[in-house]
Amino acid sequence: MPVPWFLLSLALGRSPVVLSLERIVGPQDTARCSPGLSCHLWDGDLLCLPGSIVSAPGPVLVPTRLQTELVLRCHQETDCDLCVRVAVHLAVRGHWEEPKDEEGLGGVADSEREEPRNASLQAQVLLSFHSYTTARCVLLEVEVPAALVQPGQSVGSVVFDCFEAALGAEVQIWSYTQPTYQKGLNFTQQLPDCRGHELRDSIQSCWALPWLNVSADGDTVHLVLDVSEEQHFGLSLYWNQDESPTKPWWHRNLTGPQTITLNHTDLVPCLCIQVWPLEPDSVRTSICPFRKDPRAHRNLWRAARLQLLSPRGWRLDAPCSLLAEATLCWQALGGGPCQPLVPPLSRENVTVNKALEFPLLKGHPNICVQVSSWEKLQLQECLWSDSLGPLKDDMLLVETRGPQNNRSLCALELSGCTPLLSRASTLWDGDLGALWACPMNKYTHQRWALVWLACLLLAAVLFLLFLLKKDHVKGWLRLLKEDFHAGATARSRAALLLYSADDERFERLVGALASALCQLPLRVAVDLWSRRELSAHGPLAWFHAQRRQTLQEGGVVVLLFSPGAVALCHEWLQDRTSASEVHSPHDAFAASLSCVLPDFLQGRAPGRYIGAYFDSLLSPDAVPTLFRAVPVLALPSQLPDFLRALQGTGVPRPGRLADKAEQVSRALQPALDCCLRPPGTPETGRKMGPEAGDRT
Repeated sequence: MPVPWFLLSLALGRSPVVLSLERIVGPQDTARCSPGLSCHLWDGDLLCLPGSIVSAPGPVLVPTRLQTELVLRCHQETDCDLCVRVAVHLAVRGHWEEPKDEEGLGGVADSEREEPRNASLQAQVLLSFHSYTTARCVLLEVEVPAALVQPGQSVGSVVFDCFEAALGAEVQIWSYTQPTYQKGLNFTQQLPDCRGHELRDSIQSCWALPWLNVSADGDTVHLVLDVSEEQHFGLSLYWNQDESPTKPWWHRNLTGPQTITLNHTDLVPCLCIQVWPLEPDSVRTSICPFRKDPRAHRNLWRAARLQLLSPRGWRLDAPCSLLAEATLCWQALGGGPCQPLVPPLSRENVTVNKALEFPLLKGHPNICVQVSSWEKLQLQECLWSDSLGPLKDDMLLVETRGPQNNRSLCALELSGCTPLLSRASTLWDGDLGALWACPMNKYTHQRWALVWLACLLLAAVLFLLFLLKKDHVKGWLRLLKEDFHAGATARSRAALLLYSADDERFERLVGALASALCQLPLRVAVDLWSRRELSAHGPLAWFHAQRRQTLQEGGVVVLLFSPGAVALCHEWLQDRTSASEVHSPHDAFAASLSCVLPDFLQGRAPGRYIGAYFDSLLSPDAVPTLFRAVPVLALPSQLPDFLRALQGTGVPRPGRLADKAEQVSRALQPALDCCLRPPGTPETGRKMGPEAGDRT
């Protein structure tokens, strides 16, 4: 049985705003006052033009508060329109000015001063009403008897019936007097739509709306629209973003009844539903039911992505607006928490889907962006790691500038900032300080006393263990020796990665693979990280130098096959003269074919080359037969075999190799998912979309 998510019975549910509305009969507008006051409504509407504020000559009536009430103006029992009743509360403002004593006036002056104080007060009160379909202005004349005129006291209110308005509209109401003695009052109200039970029964335009029920059944959400088979209606699902126009997601013209099925992963807080009958000037009713749903908020953060737009530009992509803050931090190679940096990003809420700028002079692989919401870290990405390579063993230097241009330099560590003096590459230069990056080996701390003490303590413990359990210690030392030799071999192994730059997404995937292999560790060379050398010397010279160095050090050349690489190989085999032309100034793969293919044709490839391809991007049969003289492995399904071939003789134990394969697979997955998306799909876009389910 489906569990009710929430019920929107009777035209998208009940509205808590409208419970029971008063009905008034007749099309005429009316006005009434509090007891003791008299009022009159002028016939017809006026053109409202507020004047300048003038000084009050004495006590005057001014509006102090606006109050609205929804009523129904009915022509028949079931033929009504929504109407806004407005009550203006009035008070007396100002005092009579006391004239200076003048001799010789006598009793005549006293009688003249008393006459206006015993007179009533009159005021002309203007009410202005605006919505997207209506604009009206009415004039109310109000008179207050002298007995009620007390400066600073409320005298009552005047009520106007009423302003007709469209369902679901936002209305604005202004009130001021003529002449204007103070700033006018302003009131904004969102009117209900057809979700109210009484509105649905009394307003004929609501009768044609479908009934909608939303329920959850496991991992799916059902939108059930209960309408007659002959009724045609429109249904739209859209993302209601605060900082940008409404973003349509799914729209269909349907004939009832219908059941629309959504996956629970499609739910985000700003996902709204709009439904309307396919009739001229029909009423559209919208509702956003998932604003407070915890699963929708979790899905929103899963869909959010940080994207590097340029060396100094970035963007947070998400379907909905996010209440979040972004900061820069420095991620050290050895792990540990990412440490906040001095150059801050805007402390205001991050605007999603909008290009922003870093306050940096240049990028660095170790600089990361953290996005937090309600002081909880939600996202952290080192955006430059793909384009500039993996994390570097660099130390961050922080310069602090004090008064009188005093400067101090320190190295940022987990334990704090250690003072030192040096020069390095400048990353950021501001009024309060600067940031540099420099090689770690220049600032190694030499605490010899602690090192010798630790060595002596370790030697004593090992000697004690040797005496107690001689046989066990021998076995443990043998395993330790094997791991040491395996690690030394892996660290000394070099790999040259050759690929065809099919498109930007595939280059990002290659960069992710190279970065992950560097963490094993392996020494990886790839043209993506050597664009300056490629431009200076050319791809062919760069490839020859890298190949010679890799093979001299006992390394291996990895041929990464893709649709573009396979096409280049076939082109070279069919017509070597035309294939020798370089396709791009940075395309090392096309340049390398003139040297790689002879190695395969002459039988020199085994032991020097291995092949690989991404099984979701290329069929195994597509790899040319010539290259099958060496292992050709699928990624990520054959990652353990691929890593074993890369690391050569010093292969770690199977359990450790499986862990490394899992680590590389996790690093590849985001970039591989990006390659599988259709061209033109936004970075944050997931394959989302409801499909019509059972139609009953």
